[in-house]
Amino acid sequence: MRHFDLIVIGSGSGDAVISGRPRDWKAALVDDAAVGFGGTCLNVGCIPSKMFVYTADLAEAAGEAGAFGLDLPTPAVRWQDIRKRVFDRIDRHSADGLRHRRSGGPDLTLFEGRARFTGPKTLLVAGGETISADRFVIAAGSRPIVPEVPGLPDAGFLTNETVMRVDQLPERLIILGAGAIAAEFAHVFSALGVRITVIARSGGMLTREDGDVSRLFTDIARRKWDLRERREATRVERDGAVVRVHLTGPGGDEVVEGDELLVAVGRRSNADRLDLPAAGVAVHSDGRIAVDSRQRTNVPGIFALGDVSSRYQLKHVANHEARVVAHNLKHPDQPIEADHRFVPHAVFTSPQIASVGLTEQEARTDGVPYVVGKRDYAGIAYGWAMNDPEGFAKILADPQTGRLLGAHIIGPQASALIQPLIQAMSLGQDAATVARGQYWIHPAMSELVENALLDIPPRTG
Repeated sequence: MRHFDLIVIGSGSGDAVISGRPRDWKAALVDDAAVGFGGTCLNVGCIPSKMFVYTADLAEAAGEAGAFGLDLPTPAVRWQDIRKRVFDRIDRHSADGLRHRRSGGPDLTLFEGRARFTGPKTLLVAGGETISADRFVIAAGSRPIVPEVPGLPDAGFLTNETVMRVDQLPERLIILGAGAIAAEFAHVFSALGVRITVIARSGGMLTREDGDVSRLFTDIARRKWDLRERREATRVERDGAVVRVHLTGPGGDEVVEGDELLVAVGRRSNADRLDLPAAGVAVHSDGRIAVDSRQRTNVPGIFALGDVSSRYQLKHVANHEARVVAHNLKHPDQPIEADHRFVPHAVFTSPQIASVGLTEQEARTDGVPYVVGKRDYAGIAYGWAMNDPEGFAKILADPQTGRLLGAHIIGPQASALIQPLIQAMSLGQDAATVARGQYWIHPAMSELVENALLDIPPRTG
């Protein structure tokens, strides 16, 4: 049996642990290449999807140019060229990473294919070989959730992992789900001329966002797409080129038709594919691997990071956790903890959305005292330039200390505008200090953040 100092399962953020290991360690990297070498973000997630989003943003901007006195022709969508631009680069980068790890030298062995534990420190890899190690890092990622809807497997469907590679644009796309993945791909394909139907189990879209953000985005979605709210899919069928989704809801039963069906109801940990009971590794009720603040599992010497264990399912969180694990492997006597206090996220739809910290509904539910500062894009000079009538920034703060509790932005460049608020929360700065302790460029979009901070009532403490 070949033995290693370290075995890492997963080539996404786990690959960074391989790069950061002590030089004298003999290591193995195990990857099933289910989505491509380099993991979800590179191959089927954040990077390619945002390349499509940028194209969609350009198409949408061209369609709205008339409001600015520009008469532009309707964009001619060359889907094959759009897809080629994205995946020529993505696939090349993935292939380069694979070649690099295949030639990793005498101290690194790459095992390609699915693996499973056979004991606390033993792993069965492709080809039937069992290997062992003193330390393991599980970074096996996640996969799309496929709901148990009668007829769905036979009818055929797309997920976020396959929809970007379709050979041709459908005329009509049905999206099952109303979260971040659904919102992003609804934007991408509608901007490219596809008619969109969104099926939402709840009474709106992006319901985990702050209530004001979710309500505004839902109103916009109702105008842009065929949004079916409070609907459950009861059956799916395909008739030739047409896919039909049977729905039930408060208004009774109905059927929607499209050319393709995108299932976008979330993602689940791949922990269940590793035979973790054989290793004695504990999991949460939802299947995620349980870890402590140092990313350690309950089994000494076994760590986990990223989507396989994290409730956030965000690449920047996985990268942070990988840095923590790499440090703790190198310096077991000086361990550090992962910092999950202020984890931001963004939804790259239209309008863009970004959030960090408490939502107003969470603050109310948890009994957290708060005050609110809120300003519209329409209230700043650059907002006038963009003709943005609806977007806003909303900030929650502690009424006594003025420290920020949460921030939520919906509108152009929200993912960039929120960064100073993330910084303020991480450094413990109060609203008044952030607003008045620096210059804010006029007339830049950042004045939106400045004005929202100034709208927060003076602290009482």
